[in-house]
Amino acid sequence: MPRVFQSSHIVCLPTTYGEGIPKVLIEAAASGKPIIATDIPGCREIVHPDQNGILIPPHKPEALAQAIQKLLEDPALRQKMGDAGRSIALSEFSSEKVIGETLVLYKN
Repeated sequence: MPRVFQSSHIVCLPTTYGEGIPKVLIEAAASGKPIIATDIPGCREIVHPDQNGILIPPHKPEALAQAIQKLLEDPALRQKMGDAGRSIALSEFSSEKVIGETLVLYKN
């Protein structure tokens, strides 16, 4: 996956399936890529609108196309969102944090 992310400008997951927290979005954020994802639980936990990506309504291909076009046309915005995504991934989804929270859950 690192090579895929390196060769990509945007990571897009227009899912409508309840996937929990999609690991691919965490990986994309950690790789410094802006994200376009569906505004559903799980995706919402990773994509902070207008910070590290764009959330689109489910079943709205026009919104998806507009989001893709917006990011393709604005390299500075892609960079800004990618940088923010990396910070979010490190602060909210680091292995240490996830493991710590899981252990607390198990103890309770």
